[in-house]
Amino acid sequence: MSDIIEVSSNKIFGGWQKVYSHESYELGCRMNFGIFLPSQAEESPVPVIYWLSGLTCTETNFVQKAGAQKYASEQGVVLVAPDTSPRNLNIPEEDKDWDFGTGAGFYIDATTEPWKRNYRMYSYVTKELPALINDKFPILSDKQSIMGHSMGGHGALICALKNPGLYKTVSAFAPISNPISSPWGRKALSGYLGGTETNALWKDWDATELAKKYNGPPLDILVDQGKEDRFLKDGQLLPENLLSAAKDAGLPLVLRFQEGYDHSYFFISTFIEDHIKHHVKYLKS
Repeated sequence: MSDIIEVSSNKIFGGWQKVYSHESYELGCRMNFGIFLPSQAEESPVPVIYWLSGLTCTETNFVQKAGAQKYASEQGVVLVAPDTSPRNLNIPEEDKDWDFGTGAGFYIDATTEPWKRNYRMYSYVTKELPALINDKFPILSDKQSIMGHSMGGHGALICALKNPGLYKTVSAFAPISNPISSPWGRKALSGYLGGTETNALWKDWDATELAKKYNGPPLDILVDQGKEDRFLKDGQLLPENLLSAAKDAGLPLVLRFQEGYDHSYFFISTFIEDHIKHHVKYLKS
């Protein structure tokens, strides 16, 4: 287990918002993650919610913009927010595009060169990071859930759907719900996995396709989507495809279209309390 180095620490709502860095064996680089520790964690281990951020983000976006610490403090849960990709690897063209490479790990394990050695965000967020968090902090390791936004909403959904029983529940804000059918998704999947949407491997990283064949414990999914989200209108997100697949599979999913809201953290901060309460309902049951 790698050592962690404290990068920052701020008192907030009776708890502590911290950022740490560590050497990642999955990603082959130094990674940062944010963690909010409520005051309850000073007395005994508490549940944990993982947050996965979207394209171009780092661990700081959620920490600074979502306003989630107040509600996590009230409910007595830890929040963990990792970075969105490996960084500073000197891979050719890793910084060429904003929606591929640095800041755009897509929470999958790449299989193509030159990405497959380092771009393993799925294994990082489902295995390495939770093991580190459980080892270093007062966490109830059997009480974890996951949520995210946009690319991170895609990540949260596939992590839960690919690992029945690992997370108590999952929620998402404006997720890329059907990446094999969206421009962002096709760019990422072709680059990291190779081929085209006819590549069967792509379906293993698509929430809509995974929902069709989910076979595990009950998983209550909450999705919020802003009606004025320009990426919804551009066909990047496709939540209706996920809803249809979940309905056909008998998988509980609530999709809420929020009038007037866009894709930003103004939208997220408005409904983050609802999402934390959704998670707590299952983390503390």
